[in-house]
This record gives sequence, structure tokens and C-alpha cells, in this order.
Amino acid sequence: MRLYLASTSPARLALLRAAGIEPVLINPDVDEARVVAETEAAVGSALEPRVLVELLARAKAETAVSASLKEPLTGLLLGGDSVFVLDGVIYGKPHTAQAARERWERQRGRTGTLYSGHWLIEVADGVPGRAIGAVAEAEVTFADDLDDAELAAYIATGEPLFVAGAFTIDSLGAPFITSIVGDPSTVVGLSLPTLRRLVRALGHEWPTLWNRPGAL
Repeated sequence: MRLYLASTSPARLALLRAAGIEPVLINPDVDEARVVAETEAAVGSALEPRVLVELLARAKAETAVSASLKEPLTGLLLGGDSVFVLDGVIYGKPHTAQAARERWERQRGRTGTLYSGHWLIEVADGVPGRAIGAVAEAEVTFADDLDDAELAAYIATGEPLFVAGAFTIDSLGAPFITSIVGDPSTVVGLSLPTLRRLVRALGHEWPTLWNRPGAL
């Protein structure tokens, strides 16, 4: 069973590879701000974190169905999205060093929640069929002894600028996280246990996705 990943996240790709899956990557051309703005205008209120990440995961997956590949898509297509919430405020990617620093100054020594949305579509010869979504969450607690020099050095690497919440658990940011409550892969941006449940809900077995050397 082929898995298509509608994401450009290196962390999600590495996570799947470590789990024995080599997905076909598709860059989802989605204007996330527009999708959120239109949905919020339609419902008349700001979106809750769980609703937001599932909405964007679905938008990415549905957009990727029509991707131009050498052959029509046949298999399972996954879209994903993540946000970090602290004090009720939703944080995506900071994009700038200043924004990353401001976030870390608020979150060091504290606990927030990382939400990861998943949307899985069954596709046959390019035609989408059944689809299912789910959201996973995990609480993340940050070190309270992270000093300004360490923070400056971390931000200078550029890593926190392009990840939800301005931190990683699978790379340079890991030493600054003291505990996680929930599935650790959720914090990476894709909950493997959640994805397994979605795959089985569509009538497929997880081992059929294994296609990397050593996984068979």
C-alpha cells in the first residue's frame, strides 16, 4: 500500500521513514491563511485548535489529490498540520528570529499543548474515496533554566523559525524540553498511533505500508 504525504515537513518525512515507510511526497499548494479566514467568516468565530489543525490537514490532503505525478495516485494520502497553544493563544511557525525569541521567553519553564491534525484519503487511480480525520495532542514542558545565551544560539541556527511553536523534539530543541505527556510523535507533527488507527479504520493493515529496507 503506497502512502502519499501532502507535506513538505522534513520532520514528518523522517518520522515515517523511521517507522519503515517511504512516502511519496506531494507539496500541497494551500493558502492556509485564506482557508482559515474563510472558515472563520462562515462560522462567525475563531477556530478552536483541534478544529483548526484538522481543517488545514484536510485542505492539504484534498488539494494534493489532484497533484500532477507520473501516474494517478493509488493508495492512501495523508495531510497534516500542527499548532502549539499556550495560555489559550494559538502559535504556528514564527518565521522570524524576533518572533521565535518572544515565544521562547513566554514558554520556557512552562507547559503548553501541541495539536497535530491528520486527514487520510483513500485514492484509486486518482479518484478520492473514503476519508477520515483525527487530532492528537500532547503536553510539552520546557526547561526553566534555559538561559539567554542558549536561547540566542538556538534561534541563530534557524531551526525554530519554521516549526510550530518554535521548537522541535527530534532535533536541536530536544534538550530544552523536560517532559511530554502524550504520544511523542505528535510533537514531531504526526502521531504514528493516530495514523495507524486511521489506516485500520479505512480497512487496511499498518504493516502493508512498510516499504523501506529493514522493515520487511
